[in-house]
Amino acid sequence: MVKGLYTAWTGMLNEQNRLDVLSNNLANTNTAGYKKEGTTVHPFKQELAYKIKDKTTVNYADGLGYINAGVKIGENYVDYSQGSFKVTDNATDVALSGDGFFAIEFTSKDGETSIKYTRDGQFKLTTDGYLVTQDGDYVLNRAGALASRTGQASYIQLDPTQEISIDQFGNIYQNDQLVAQIGVVDFADYDYLERYGENMYNLLDGGVVQASDATVEQGAVEMSNVETVSEMVEMITIQRAYESNQKAIQTIDGMVEIAVNQVGKL
Repeated sequence: MVKGLYTAWTGMLNEQNRLDVLSNNLANTNTAGYKKEGTTVHPFKQELAYKIKDKTTVNYADGLGYINAGVKIGENYVDYSQGSFKVTDNATDVALSGDGFFAIEFTSKDGETSIKYTRDGQFKLTTDGYLVTQDGDYVLNRAGALASRTGQASYIQLDPTQEISIDQFGNIYQNDQLVAQIGVVDFADYDYLERYGENMYNLLDGGVVQASDATVEQGAVEMSNVETVSEMVEMITIQRAYESNQKAIQTIDGMVEIAVNQVGKL
């Protein structure tokens, strides 16, 4: 076997993975609260340390130690940097400036409830005055969010006939009276966050919920942090790298053909 064929093949797989992630980023350019993803590859030293005694293979060639057949695709990561704000002047729209997430009680299609975290602050009021997401999931108050507690006591219920004022701490006022506080929390380690859907996250076992220092901006929504121009430039880079690996395979294929059909006759 010609090792160069496998090296170029893994390079093409890596570029395809990068393109898939980039395409998803571009598709969510206008998704409120979306955080873009990036890709990684395992460096030489890391492969040498982890793979020198590993013989397992799952759709990819073995790592260093037995044979290094090219690029080893690493894990994807999430860029949690803040996106730009879009002013909506909607009283129930809120955005977070700083590190933090809104806590919501999410109900699945099977009727199971759990807590999800999001930066998407496009909220609305039900006819009963409950503050919910666009999909109808309840927004949790501060006490419920910090305690990771769902249920009626953790919901935010307002008077839908009265004006709403929200300060930088998430306190909600109606008729100059404090009626509730939006639950905004942060996490000690973002490695324990797992993406759910496009703009929500699960907290994995071991993750620690803590108070957030983020300030709340009423009448605005945080948009995606995807920069379209830089993503398009990256797409061109990926395309060129993919074509380079493709050209390498074609060149090696030509060399093998010469070796078999011409040199082999001598």
